[in-house]
Amino acid sequence: MSTDRPAGETAPEQEAAPGTTDARSPGEDAGAQGADVVAPDADAAAGADSGDPVAGAAGAPTAEQGAGPETGTGTAADGGDGDGAPGADGDEPAPDSSAPHPAETSGTPPKPATPAPSGNSGPATATATAPAADQTPGSAAGTGTTACVSDDGTRADSGEPAPDTSAPHPAKTNGTPPKPATPAPSGNSGPAAATAAALAAAVRAVESGERSAASFFAEAPRRTAPAAPVAKQPAPVGGPAPEVARQRTTNGAVGPSRPAAAPGDGTPITPAAPRPVVATVPGVDGVRQILAAGGAPEALAEKAAEALGERAAEALAADPWQLLGVPGVRPEQADGFARALLGAACGPADERRAQALVGWLLEQAAVAGHSALEASALRAALAQRAVPDPDDALQTAIADGAVLVFQDAIDTPGRARPAADDEEAEQPVRILLGLDRFAMAEESVADGLARLLNTFEAAGAERDTADAAEAGDDGAADEAAAAPGATAGADDVSDAPAAPDARQEDDGAGYRRPRPSAADWAAAAAAAPSPSAAELIRAAAGSGLVAHTGAEAARAEPAALIAAARALGLRAFGATHSENGRRRLAAHLTEAAPDADAADPGAAAVTVADLLSGQQGPGRDTDGALALDLLVVLDAPQLDLETAALLIESLTDGTRLVLSGDPGVLWSAGPGRLFADLLAARFCPQVASRTPDSGPIGELVSGIGIGELNQVEAPGREVVIVPVRDAREAVHRTVQLVADSVPRALGVPAEQTRVITVGHGGAAGTRALNAALKERLNPGPGRFGGFDPDDHVAYTPAPGRTLPGKVTGADAAGLRLDCDGGTVVVPREQVGAGAVRHGWALTAHQAAGMRWPAAVVVLPGDAAGGLTRAWVYTAFSRGERHLSVVQGVDQALPRAVAEVPVKERTTRLRTLLQTQSVQAAADAAAAG
Repeated sequence: MSTDRPAGETAPEQEAAPGTTDARSPGEDAGAQGADVVAPDADAAAGADSGDPVAGAAGAPTAEQGAGPETGTGTAADGGDGDGAPGADGDEPAPDSSAPHPAETSGTPPKPATPAPSGNSGPATATATAPAADQTPGSAAGTGTTACVSDDGTRADSGEPAPDTSAPHPAKTNGTPPKPATPAPSGNSGPAAATAAALAAAVRAVESGERSAASFFAEAPRRTAPAAPVAKQPAPVGGPAPEVARQRTTNGAVGPSRPAAAPGDGTPITPAAPRPVVATVPGVDGVRQILAAGGAPEALAEKAAEALGERAAEALAADPWQLLGVPGVRPEQADGFARALLGAACGPADERRAQALVGWLLEQAAVAGHSALEASALRAALAQRAVPDPDDALQTAIADGAVLVFQDAIDTPGRARPAADDEEAEQPVRILLGLDRFAMAEESVADGLARLLNTFEAAGAERDTADAAEAGDDGAADEAAAAPGATAGADDVSDAPAAPDARQEDDGAGYRRPRPSAADWAAAAAAAPSPSAAELIRAAAGSGLVAHTGAEAARAEPAALIAAARALGLRAFGATHSENGRRRLAAHLTEAAPDADAADPGAAAVTVADLLSGQQGPGRDTDGALALDLLVVLDAPQLDLETAALLIESLTDGTRLVLSGDPGVLWSAGPGRLFADLLAARFCPQVASRTPDSGPIGELVSGIGIGELNQVEAPGREVVIVPVRDAREAVHRTVQLVADSVPRALGVPAEQTRVITVGHGGAAGTRALNAALKERLNPGPGRFGGFDPDDHVAYTPAPGRTLPGKVTGADAAGLRLDCDGGTVVVPREQVGAGAVRHGWALTAHQAAGMRWPAAVVVLPGDAAGGLTRAWVYTAFSRGERHLSVVQGVDQALPRAVAEVPVKERTTRLRTLLQTQSVQAAADAAAAG
């Protein structure tokens, strides 16, 4: 788990996207770069083994087990190789740096140059506004575009003759305003007037779209701007910053450009000479050209073109800091790239740099799970990144629309929220800043949940409406026909069997939705297999939105609801986070409906990803909505904002939605905490399962969920603790457990055991563990891109989504995997980019939503600082029959379980839902 995150947050585990390294991978390893450099060697053999761990002590953990901080040493994190090259590590989404930015010169606008008299040797320059996207190095930062005249008397933009001028003078010189040229004598209208006319023509060409601003500088040589005085670096502001832990490299550190002699250190430093502006060529080749000119790896070209668009080369030439929009690039690397292109004109006060950093920091906050950040946290982070005026940078980002501002009411314990119509009441608020796409996703989720709740009609209300229509009340019938959920004709054209006495609703596409009566639902609840299942069925009968909480055993309750709804003729489906979870749900459905007429009751179980893509489930109707009447989403804590928004928008009015999950597990790998916010807002009916998990593992995990680490009786060696001294011994003991002890003592083969650890890097991370496990379980040369047939792997098609599988072969199309019975072909470029890892060992976030017969949780000593109750709860609950804990964290575990429930996230959904509730109550009061 990452430390040094926004507002002191620990980042979630998040799998790196294809083509990026591991700094953002699930395993809570989204921390500082280069953590592996200081990690001990995990592959070294541990000391002599003196016994069988499984045959040894059994019971509950008596010493703590820890998840390593991603920013520490050892297994704490793996942020990459620490080489300092752009794109070498990290998986940061691309910030929006396309908005125009005002020119900045250390906070002071540049003084306009005055036309010089004939023969004046000073350069004549002028600035005029133009779109920032077309700006190039050598132009004024932000919205200013400088039209230059070359030494040979030819305009650089069109080749037209120009009056007496010299080489182009950049409007920005490392944060120092350019010195004005000598004033022209009164009445001089020759060279100066011609220059002004040429500049005006250039501006008109840019504004009309005839030419890009970049084209005016492609052929003009650049002058070396005078070096600016060293800008004083702001002292770091106290408190954590919303960014990955700062990892500086020797040649890529953030800092101001320095003159020939840096004050204070006595070491003369020659300022880097600016390179000539590169005349870019179209497409990826142009991107490679500009990257090479800036000293960045040309391998970034394709990712840069994808992130920045077809004019990526021009964008990078105009604003080198847009390189931060490429996944994997860090500020230190973007600064080095900008210095190589701009030379002495590059400095920390450049407005382009400040704006790129604002977007990058908010993207990093999203990686850590935040949908927004407090303004104070973002301001502090900018100051730590050597931005001279963070307030001005934020104001510019807000004015340009790159960042949105929100006021979030602060709840004071014991104080009620003011009513919606109480204008006199004052409530403290906090100012939040966020990127538009996360703000839109959060608002879309809130609006969609409110829509499902408000457009639903309970069974009793539907019966009353239908009865009124049948009685001949024309007014009531017309009103019912116009209302959401109104009944329609009597003919049933649905393929699903209609329930007895069921009313039906025409969706306008020929399908008539069955409308079971209150008596039908009551009968279904009476036949439920447990009291909690009956309560869930009754809640779903009376509300369009229900929240259901429970652990693993409670998954039988949503299955009972789905089976009951399908028996009533409704199109009911259950969606899970993973294929592993889908199989478990399908087994529950088969058990809940053993005598169902359907050939395969388990067909109602799908994954969220396949439901949205159409690969599983009922498909979509003619309007593009999912063709279903009731959807139960299990593993709801794993829903990130953008996926949830897409899913909810795909549901039509009147559809029932049940969000079910275990509130004790880790939240989603993406931004947001949808399920926790929904529960906290008390926005809809909630059903808490009273079905406990059984056995020693269930007893241990249940205690962890309430903050207690209890000893449990494990007569069948269901729980085993294996103490270790260091990471090397942890790797050695883990291999022994998986390959020998667990199979021999418990009869669980190695392929049915998974190792859960804290991150990908370090001496006991997934890399080290997988290397050791492969050497023992399936040695081979790795002839298929580092993989051999029968290797266990984890394929990550998208951040936050992991598909465990096994290698079956490779061909020209790519690497072939068997993922839970389905064939997946991973293209060669994705394999080379790191989308496939060995998968005997996973991180806790990768393992969320999945379970195996046996689990081995590895907690090296350096992981203690990143432990939370949620991490321990998630990791310990992955084993069905057996849990081994390789313990090296001493007393950190009980402390974390008791005192650190979860790493909080800054989100807006709870406030949005509460606002919806207040408004709905006010509307109801006004109506009646």
